[in-house]
Amino acid sequence: MEAKHDTVMTIDELSVYLKIAKSTLYKLAQEGKLPGQKVGRHWRFRKETIDHWLDEGNKRPDHSTGRLRPTMR
Repeated sequence: MEAKHDTVMTIDELSVYLKIAKSTLYKLAQEGKLPGQKVGRHWRFRKETIDHWLDEGNKRPDHSTGRLRPTMR
């Protein structure tokens, strides 16, 4: 079996990847604006989901369906 390479990122890794301060990422994640999963006290982010989130731009996850929905402006 072949393991996937670093498909899940920590907040530190995501901060480097997105070039955004960790404090901003924590805030976005807690507000549900950044797709991630809290495991105990630690946040984890799938690179594939983050890339999709970046591509979608003005859409955010609908936690009831797991799909993306447009943000209200």
